[in-house]
Amino acid sequence: MSTERVVRDLRGALGDAGLSGSFLVRDLSTGEEIGIDPDVEFPVASLVKVALAVTVLAQVHAGRLDGATMIDVEPGRVTTAGPTGISRFRHPARVAVEDLLYLSLAISDTTATDALFDLVPPAEVNRTVREAGVTGITVRHRMSSLGETPAERFAPGDVHLAHSLAIGSRTAGRGHPVPQLDVSRASTGSARAFADLLEAVWVPTRVPGPVAARVRSLMGANLLRQRLAPDFASDASTWSSKTGTLLNLRHEAGVVEHDDGSAFAVVALTESRVPAVVQPAAEALMARVARALHDELRTP
Repeated sequence: MSTERVVRDLRGALGDAGLSGSFLVRDLSTGEEIGIDPDVEFPVASLVKVALAVTVLAQVHAGRLDGATMIDVEPGRVTTAGPTGISRFRHPARVAVEDLLYLSLAISDTTATDALFDLVPPAEVNRTVREAGVTGITVRHRMSSLGETPAERFAPGDVHLAHSLAIGSRTAGRGHPVPQLDVSRASTGSARAFADLLEAVWVPTRVPGPVAARVRSLMGANLLRQRLAPDFASDASTWSSKTGTLLNLRHEAGVVEHDDGSAFAVVALTESRVPAVVQPAAEALMARVARALHDELRTP
């Protein structure tokens, strides 16, 4: 089957399931790649935590921050489903900078992430990403705003109404009345841009080696493995990644490293037209699509 036919069939499968998306798989050894609409810009939610980690660790490497510095963090006291870590704490905590990085990347703790943004603001993250040779990622705000969407205004049994609003209100230019979903106001990126960031971390030239190694280690410790991991992790491969979720958006960006030494950046940014909070079928399909693209690229 030709590559064009594979991509066409996968695009059709996504559409039949009520999904659209931006996918890219890149061989980090050769630069060869295959994708589906890889340049479409999406609000990226928690994927910005990878760029933040690179920035914080670059500051530590340069001696401008001390990874052992203890930070007083106020509890998030969040009780709704979704948030993790300090975001759910009921009492203040003191956490070292490097441990905040673990909480931010491995369990996607929003409160820990904002404690890091207090040290390194979005403008500094954008500057560091550009210096790493990556364009197409823009960080515009802290993470706390992601917990201020219409979903938080509904009772648990009515959150699907917030998803209906998210689905039905996007403009042709990818604007949206919900600011966290508006590409002119949200933190944004494309599948290609995040593949570039992953390449900068896995094949470092402009990112200091110790910084890149620590980011790879933190992404390898990711505990959220319900999305792409089932199709990429095995005894013969390792999967390191970061997820991002906001209303009807489900994303993941990671690298699969095989025992034969090959490594592939895999990025899946998706948007659902199904007004439901829990969508395991969507999670499974985006993984199958990403895996099929990977296999098409890897097959000699």
